[in-house]
Amino acid sequence: MLVKLKRLSVAVSAVAVLGAAAGAGLVRGVGPGAVADARAADAPAPAVEVDVATVLSRTVTDWQSYSGRLEAVDHVDVRPLVSGTIVAIHFTDGALVKKGEPLFSIDPRPYQAEVDRAAAQVAAAKARALYTSTDAARAERLLVDNAIAKRDYDEKQNAAREASAAVKAADAAFEAAQVSLGYTTITAPVSGRVSRAELTVGNVVSAGANAPLLTTLVSVSPIYASFDVDEQTYLRYLGRDRQAKVPVALGLANEDGYSRKGTISSVDNRLDTQSATIRVRATIDNRDGALVPGLYARVKVGGGDAHPAVLIDDAAIGTDQSKKYVLVVNDVNKVQYREVQLGALHDNLRVIDAGLKPGERIVVNGLMRARPNDTVKPHPVDMTDAARSAA
Repeated sequence: MLVKLKRLSVAVSAVAVLGAAAGAGLVRGVGPGAVADARAADAPAPAVEVDVATVLSRTVTDWQSYSGRLEAVDHVDVRPLVSGTIVAIHFTDGALVKKGEPLFSIDPRPYQAEVDRAAAQVAAAKARALYTSTDAARAERLLVDNAIAKRDYDEKQNAAREASAAVKAADAAFEAAQVSLGYTTITAPVSGRVSRAELTVGNVVSAGANAPLLTTLVSVSPIYASFDVDEQTYLRYLGRDRQAKVPVALGLANEDGYSRKGTISSVDNRLDTQSATIRVRATIDNRDGALVPGLYARVKVGGGDAHPAVLIDDAAIGTDQSKKYVLVVNDVNKVQYREVQLGALHDNLRVIDAGLKPGERIVVNGLMRARPNDTVKPHPVDMTDAARSAA
């Protein structure tokens, strides 16, 4: 029994020694480096650097953007009005021509001969009319003296009237011959740019419904921009006063902005029920001739009175499912989530209808790094410069 108690005492002593050694090892493991790492883990993260800009307030006029095509004000398909052989072409392909300038010549000799024949018929008809009128006057004097029969008198009066009518018919035939002769020289009906000659010298052309196309001619300035406007824009800007000069701005496919100005010239008389749009045509100045029919055009329509608006860089707006939001930086540089309602785009700046006030600061660069309630390190930038850079 005594031996067992000694063995138990030795075992307890060994366990105590091992525990003390383990404790000493743990104490030696907690050094200055481990304490520093723990403090670093508990320290707050450094503030994120973001670009912030002040919300702007400006007076703007509302614009709505649409897509359309350019159309010539005057478009003419040049066709012959008389038959004959083309003997001359007086223009080069794509040239600018003025109204009345010759384009084609058709052999005029047959028509000149017809004019001469008609002129001879006019002369003969006038001679016949002069003779019959003199004979009728003589018969009238003889009738007073009962020296001529009434039947003979009536015949002479009738012959005079027929001769007078024949003169008018001959004059009409002469005039028609002159018109046909004039058609042998095909002139430009309007000023503009001519296309290529579809037929060359030596080809025989015919008049009528199957007359061949010789060339086309389109006017240059002004030029139309045709586009479809939605029902809301029509009711808001175009339906109130058809005589009002509604301004438009036009930009081409290779332009970022709108380089040309114009006004609405016509609005269609019915709304397309399938697309809920109405056809609108704007007149654009084209003195330099750079615009040609068929080009794609970006058109924005303005209307209403100028009004104050809050504007920000469009790139500063985030999307949260169906919501639009911005990150506002308050006076203590803390980020706040703010839902906004968007308006139209003006010179790369977005109008904010609700949610922001002028003078507030918002994040314009670094939107993905900042989070609501975070403290950030703001870097001030200009709102307009930020919008231009984004564009």
